[in-house]
Amino acid sequence: MAAFDTVVLGGGPGGYVSAIRAAQLGNKTAIIDQDRLGGICLNWGCIPTKALLKSAEILHYIKNSGGYGIKVPKYDIDFDQTIKRSRDISFNLSKGIEFLMKKNKIKHIVGRGMLNSESEVIVDDGKKKQKIQAKNIIIATGGRVKKFPGIEFDGINIISSKEAMVVESPPKKLIIIGAGAIGVEFAYFFNEFGSQVHLIEMMPNILPNEDLEISKELEKLFKKTGINIHTDTKVSNIKKLQKNVKVSLEKGKTSKIINAEKVLIATGVQGNIEEIGLENVGIKTDNDSIVINEFNQTSVRNIYAIGDVSGPPWLAHVASAQGHVAAEHASGLTTHPLDYSNVPACTYCQPQVASLGLTEKAAKDKGYKIKVGRFKFSGSGKALAIGSSEGFIKIIFDEKYGELLGCHIIGHDATELIAELTIAKALETTWQEIAITMHAHPTLSEAIMEAAQDAYGQGIHQ
Repeated sequence: MAAFDTVVLGGGPGGYVSAIRAAQLGNKTAIIDQDRLGGICLNWGCIPTKALLKSAEILHYIKNSGGYGIKVPKYDIDFDQTIKRSRDISFNLSKGIEFLMKKNKIKHIVGRGMLNSESEVIVDDGKKKQKIQAKNIIIATGGRVKKFPGIEFDGINIISSKEAMVVESPPKKLIIIGAGAIGVEFAYFFNEFGSQVHLIEMMPNILPNEDLEISKELEKLFKKTGINIHTDTKVSNIKKLQKNVKVSLEKGKTSKIINAEKVLIATGVQGNIEEIGLENVGIKTDNDSIVINEFNQTSVRNIYAIGDVSGPPWLAHVASAQGHVAAEHASGLTTHPLDYSNVPACTYCQPQVASLGLTEKAAKDKGYKIKVGRFKFSGSGKALAIGSSEGFIKIIFDEKYGELLGCHIIGHDATELIAELTIAKALETTWQEIAITMHAHPTLSEAIMEAAQDAYGQGIHQ
């Protein structure tokens, strides 16, 4: 029986990162996955969708190139190449992770891993089973699309995000159920490629976890581009017809039916906690997630859980960060638990949305007296120069001490800009330190400085 210091179940952004960190710390390490390394994120999520969204952005620039003094009277869309580029990027990155496994002397075992005991894993590759001994085990089996109650995906008319990434052509009419990050990103993508998009959300606003001002701004901009948005709306039934799908909607006491070529269900994520042997070792779960402590230990001390299986936030960068913590703690290092109040959330539609910390409502609900600073990108020279002046930055501070409580951005490259605030919050930076820190001119990041100044009545370009 092969024996290892650390065995990782799952090769996604949590699993492969934890395996590499464990190997760096001198552990004999194995990683078990039945699919290509990189998990859903690299193969069917974060990376390929960003490639698709970049194609949509380029298409938008071509359509609007006249505003930049460049006329493109005729152009052709090669949708097959759009999809191929996305798939090629994922494939190449997955091969890169295989190289990292070899470089770090990590044993990659192809198959499905299941806990047999606190120190034993059974791997089934479909042909044979083998037992592997492990001093420490890290569960990183990832997540999958949450199913809509009573509805089965057929991969043709009723699809998940996975099928949406490889459609042969943009559907003439598309209904997207769920207006979180996944739903919003696909709404932007398919709308840009000519689909008539209906975006359905049961909550009062799209991107319901974001600050209300941000959600309302994105909704306004989406409607301007022709996306049909239905908020406060429930889906009562989805019926597959011969060539299309009929969706029944309810909003208050009114109801309507929308027919579409395809329905994309984007109602969230759930962890893959089934059929991995949790019951064999008595690992506790709650609300379809594995219960963990601050070091990602499960109820069994030598078994850790990271990423989607450990519950929200279901984000790749959270999984990777948890992987560091788990590998270091299992190796006996003094490590720091994650600060879940400082997790950046990003949505990669155009304009992009990024946030961290408390929303304005959440800060008030917690009893803070707050100062709120804003800066519109329409006042930014760089934003105007690049033709992306939509959106704004909103920063929330504690009034008494100037503590940074949260930041919310909608605009060009918002997902890059948020990193400055993440570092600032980690270092317990105050409003004044942000306000007086020199930012290069002209840059989009100047808006962060301006928003901080605005919070305390010192804004210059307001």
